[in-house]
Amino acid sequence: MMNRRDLLKGSALALAATAAAASPVKEPASPKRQTSLTWAPVFPGIWKATIGVPEKYTPISGRTIPPAEGALRRLPAPQEASIKLLGAKVGPLGCLITLPLAPNENIFGFGLQLLSFAQRGKKKTIRVNADPKVDTGDSHAPVPFYVSTIGYGIFVDSCRRVSFNCDNARLRPTKPISTTSNEVATPDSVRTLPLEASGVVTVDVPRAMGVDVYLFAGPTMMDVVRRYNLFSGGGVEPPEWGLGFWYRAYTRDNASEIVELARELRERKIPCDVLGLEPGWQSHAYSCSFAWHASRFSDPKGFLAELQSLGYQVNLWEHAFTHPSSPLFEDLLPHSADYGVWGGLVPDFVDDAGRKVFGDYHGKNLIDAGISGFKLDECDNSDFTGGGGWSFQDFTQFPSGLDGEQMHHVFGLRYQDAILDQFKKRNKSTFGLVRSSGALASPYPFVLYSDLYDHRDFVRALVNSGFSGLLWCPEVRDANSELDLVRRLQTVVFSPLAMVNAWYIKNPPWKQIDQERNNEDQLSENWQALEARCRNIIEWRMRLVPYLRSAFARYALDGTPPFRALVLDYPNDLRLHGIDSEYMMGDRMLVAPLFAGEDAREVVLPEGVWHDFWTGQVFNGGRSYQIPGFQEDIPVFVKAGSILPFGGVALTTTSNATRDLTVAVYGDGSLTWKLDGDAGLELRRSSSNGVDVRAVGSKPHGYRIVAVQHMEG
Repeated sequence: MMNRRDLLKGSALALAATAAAASPVKEPASPKRQTSLTWAPVFPGIWKATIGVPEKYTPISGRTIPPAEGALRRLPAPQEASIKLLGAKVGPLGCLITLPLAPNENIFGFGLQLLSFAQRGKKKTIRVNADPKVDTGDSHAPVPFYVSTIGYGIFVDSCRRVSFNCDNARLRPTKPISTTSNEVATPDSVRTLPLEASGVVTVDVPRAMGVDVYLFAGPTMMDVVRRYNLFSGGGVEPPEWGLGFWYRAYTRDNASEIVELARELRERKIPCDVLGLEPGWQSHAYSCSFAWHASRFSDPKGFLAELQSLGYQVNLWEHAFTHPSSPLFEDLLPHSADYGVWGGLVPDFVDDAGRKVFGDYHGKNLIDAGISGFKLDECDNSDFTGGGGWSFQDFTQFPSGLDGEQMHHVFGLRYQDAILDQFKKRNKSTFGLVRSSGALASPYPFVLYSDLYDHRDFVRALVNSGFSGLLWCPEVRDANSELDLVRRLQTVVFSPLAMVNAWYIKNPPWKQIDQERNNEDQLSENWQALEARCRNIIEWRMRLVPYLRSAFARYALDGTPPFRALVLDYPNDLRLHGIDSEYMMGDRMLVAPLFAGEDAREVVLPEGVWHDFWTGQVFNGGRSYQIPGFQEDIPVFVKAGSILPFGGVALTTTSNATRDLTVAVYGDGSLTWKLDGDAGLELRRSSSNGVDVRAVGSKPHGYRIVAVQHMEG
């Protein structure tokens, strides 16, 4: 039996070399059945094993952003691989790989999982699907990568629907036994194998005559995830306006109605940096024309200029399927699949020429006109669980040589490439939304969202996203009650992207909670009081922007995910292996959202001393607390000793007021706060019990301290 020490010998991982990352693997004419069970180093702490003959196109061979090699080499790394491949074989149905699981080891990841957290004992199939209604692995952004609590990670480099049997596939028994048990067995009683026993992960890669498997080393879970993110290209650092507040307008509004909404938000003192337009801006939306609707938006240039004069960045909804009326249609036709969706072309985004045709149109006609970003919708899939199977089928063929199954796996990422390339060419930053992503996504400035709407599932997705280099927006739309709206809004304010999406609600949700009980002529009775409460919550988002900037700057620097599960920071605390409704935000804040309709919630605090974010009250870690459901504020806890900067409240992040810092000191202030970058700064405790500001970049940071608060409780 392999013990924990054998599994952890080096505790490391290392992923594909830069050259392999940029060029496709050459596929020999006659695949062989031989397998390689040895790890070959590719970067410090990253190894690769090649089994059989891998397919030509994979997430790594098709990547467009190289690894952050310098940052990878700065991470401390073990010298040898931490686990061994137990077995691998290639047969008519594909590849089968066997990897070990130690006693009490747990595994997490597999991308944006909405329905489960700890994955040992489960089977997960990496299948892109917009409707993950059962816990099979279906997801907007599934990733063939998992990370272990004992300090390693495994990545399977395939665009196929890889299945991971996480200790629930066992060989047949070989000897008869007798039993005297009088108990009646049920499926639940035999379904879960004990964590205390050794086990295996079996990985099934269908329809492939070979595959590359990558091993990422620790020694800690956090080091594994950092290494994976840096191998992906490093974490994204959004523009400051992307960290402000977003609002998406009613899809049927015309230009004048949207300008009226924009003015109302300003007049009602609702902070907002980004105003999003939904399908109604286009002359044809399903499939898309990517051209302005002539009657609803008769003067796009003037319309955009007016919104920009009010301080808004403008984000446009679209999907990739291209209608025959689109100015893009003829140029895109040779670079599209043989089957269409919603009467439109499916662009081949793996094809460089196809990406360029699609991207160039957006650059010249939309980005140059002043559009700051895009919402890339419906680039996932819908096969079995909803939506009528609207996307392209697996048998679809693309000019690049990919089939539909492979393309679904990378369609969202290559779509992001088509848009991102245009901003890069113009030396402009962007931050947007996307409904499908996948492996190696951490450097992309796009945040995932869903048309599903369960609040708990949204929080679980946020917790899980940090394992796989993904960002998630638990957006607010309608609500079942005023309290439901408040709880959802509090969650989204403490998330990567804070947004109200009112695409099917004529009025802001604080005026019109839902479509059924209110309409545009009958607003909520106490909407002004509810608006005031929502305004206060949104103002806190603006105050958190300096802290969020530092969390994302570190993501770009060393791959530390800005939002993540508690188990990543505290892998040895077994209580945290099942906590899927709390998460770390940055390096010193723990967030535990409340859910409407619940009388109370349990909050488990890791070891150490913590403070209530709002009051400074001291809580001892290593135990759990009951938080009443009627509490006004979202439960947030801060590590003792933390220094936290809060910006001034303003309507946009461009206001000078946002540079006026109120600095909160929790406890003795021994945990210095730092914002890395060219215009970076550091806040540290001063000898006079105050806080000093020190510039750490080459450019002026523009911040000044206007007040210091000692949060002693």
